[in-house]
Amino acid sequence: MTHFYEPRQGHPFKHDPFNAIVGPRPIGWISSQSEDGILNLAPYSFFNAFNYIPPVIGFSSIGRKDSLNNIEATGEFVWNLVTQAQVQAMNQTCKSVGPEVNEFEMAGLSTAPSRMVKVPRVAQCPVSFECRCTQILQLKNLQGDSLETWVVFGEVIGIHIEERQIRDGIYDTANAQHVVRGGGPADYFTIGPDQLLQIDRPL
Repeated sequence: MTHFYEPRQGHPFKHDPFNAIVGPRPIGWISSQSEDGILNLAPYSFFNAFNYIPPVIGFSSIGRKDSLNNIEATGEFVWNLVTQAQVQAMNQTCKSVGPEVNEFEMAGLSTAPSRMVKVPRVAQCPVSFECRCTQILQLKNLQGDSLETWVVFGEVIGIHIEERQIRDGIYDTANAQHVVRGGGPADYFTIGPDQLLQIDRPL
């Protein structure tokens, strides 16, 4: 016995299961700034990496939000890694506030200068990617109608990693305490050594 439904007609559950099934997902904690220099920091749950060399990441803005407007105007943004130490501050930056509000200050976070873009990093984060926008793609449905959703892609041109995150020349994902977005209205997961499964690729 299985459930079947057509998403275009809605779903019969308390919460849309799509987000829970496609998960957990890395959090796109994106810092950007307006042309006037007003800082913005916002988390995006639809985020991932899409290319290796050069590294390309992307996030989806459902609705026209400040991050999208800022990146369209300046062509720059920074992705900041959310770990257990930053999860409460990240949650504060989920608030819907006006473009004049600096979410760094609202969440009690410090900025750190980037090297290749003007947008600052979150100083408390152990990893940050400096990015320049390569594409902004507005999604369409099967009928060819434009959706109020834009995917922002950026090439990673600079990477900051705290020294303690590298062990024997390898980034230690298992002990970095990543926090990832799950399903449900408030579900997150952490990554730790207990979840590590090593499988060598066949030759």
